Amino acid sequence: MSDGIEFHTHSEIARLVLARPEKMNAISHSMWSAIPDVVAKVEADPAVKVLVLTGEGTHFSAGADIGEFRALRSSADGAAAYDEAVTSAVRALATMRKPSIAMIHGNCIGGGCQLAVACDIRFAATNARFGITPAKLGIVYDFLSTRQLVALVGPANARYLLLSGQLVDAGRAERMGLVNEVVEPGELDRITTEFARTVCSRSQVSVRGMNEIVERILAGQRDSDAEVERIRSDAVHSADYAEGVAAFLERRPPHFA
Repeated sequence: MSDGIEFHTHSEIARLVLARPEKMNAISHSMWSAIPDVVAKVEADPAVKVLVLTGEGTHFSAGADIGEFRALRSSADGAAAYDEAVTSAVRALATMRKPSIAMIHGNCIGGGCQLAVACDIRFAATNARFGITPAKLGIVYDFLSTRQLVALVGPANARYLLLSGQLVDAGRAERMGLVNEVVEPGELDRITTEFARTVCSRSQVSVRGMNEIVERILAGQRDSDAEVERIRSDAVHSADYAEGVAAFLERRPPHFA
């Protein structure tokens, strides 16, 4: 585990915390590099059903630690290596089969917003601010993160955010589709956790299968194939399907494995 990353689990919910509050949770190279290992740990733990990503203190994250750029991105090779660490972190979150939820407060800018967009669901406090700022640094946003952003907010809003580098408040972010729900700061943790628990209570065969199909669609797949049909067939033949149907007919809550 890297300095600046905290990871802990409580029952079925895991939390990955960006923990450099003295630097507004700016993401260091070592933090980017640690994220795929955290995701792998979540995926491998049968007790964990949902990952919540958040920041310690008053902000989610101010973005990548620009103070490292002169040392780590001073050459083409250095920039490529740094970008690979970022892309690996984003890809790890985006391709999780278990759901991921970003719980956002304060600044969610640059690389912080990049990580939030890579999550499946985003809850934001009313005091949150969002921005994607490569145009302020002479950087062209990577393809994977650009595709995710366009899929989430549409090309017009993606261009607005990327070309201007301007910040938007939580209300505008919600209208753009950048976040799913905006709540009062004091309610953010409770509402996010309640939603996570709701997802935990659903059939994990359904949740993970549907998450994989959504990711395939986002990656450009246009039609069903043998793998999609296998996912759906496995669900129909699962114990969860039998329990879900029985619970519905018996008018009781389902108890999934």
